[in-house]
Amino acid sequence: MSGHLHSSGNGHATAHLSLSVPVRSDGGNHSLHSPVLVLNASYEPINVCAARRAIVLVLKGVAMTEEENGHFLHAARLAVRVPSVIRLLEYRRIPHQSRALSRKNILLRDRNTCQYCGEVLSSSELTLDHVVPRSRGGTSSWENLVACCHPCNRQKGNQLPREADMKLLREPRAFNLHTSRHIMRLMGRSDDKWRKYLFY
Repeated sequence: MSGHLHSSGNGHATAHLSLSVPVRSDGGNHSLHSPVLVLNASYEPINVCAARRAIVLVLKGVAMTEEENGHFLHAARLAVRVPSVIRLLEYRRIPHQSRALSRKNILLRDRNTCQYCGEVLSSSELTLDHVVPRSRGGTSSWENLVACCHPCNRQKGNQLPREADMKLLREPRAFNLHTSRHIMRLMGRSDDKWRKYLFY
């Protein structure tokens, strides 16, 4: 990743980047993957992304940094402060269902918690379980997929939860804006800079 700054007509510095050259961060690789709160132009919290993605949005002029996390990202002739909160410069209408069905989003919705035994685990220690097994007509949908640890997955096997004498912690639902906002608040507890945008 290399880049340079130039001054635009309005007096603001903008940057052009190429992602082909590696960058380094004074906070290590971790700071490039640290979560960044994304606000709509109206200051409404709408998403969480990785710091690397947030920096690209800021340098492209799509967003501006509202809060910084104290680290710098360094590239050739360019040092960028790593954001903690960014705000989109143009208002984006957020659809009711704003997240794709994926393993990552199922784990995020279920907060990396096995929905049968309640154990909180890393992503690599979790799998997805079809509540109604596929062999019995179950679909791969928000309402039929849950985070599950490997021991519970083996115990349940090709059964319905009640047949395996297992009970879901909560009924699986689609990942909507309400769910997303709740998770943002949970994540925001570890970053004071998020609080004024989430806790109101």
